[in-house]
Amino acid sequence: MPLSGEAIRTMNYVDDISVTLRRILAVLPSLTEEERQRVSDHIKAAEPSYESVISAVAAKK
Repeated sequence: MPLSGEAIRTMNYVDDISVTLRRILAVLPSLTEEERQRVSDHIKAAEPSYESVISAVAAKK
């Protein structure tokens, strides 16, 4: 069964997220420990979180 346009767009969003995460990983070595902690706290506070999206996808089975 072919994917809908909406499913393909959603998968492209996931690809965009992966690119962003690679960029974050690339810059982490240049940050101080305090900066890394602040980035970590910011990621943890972000909503929706990666975990909440995974839960929503799993709940729609």
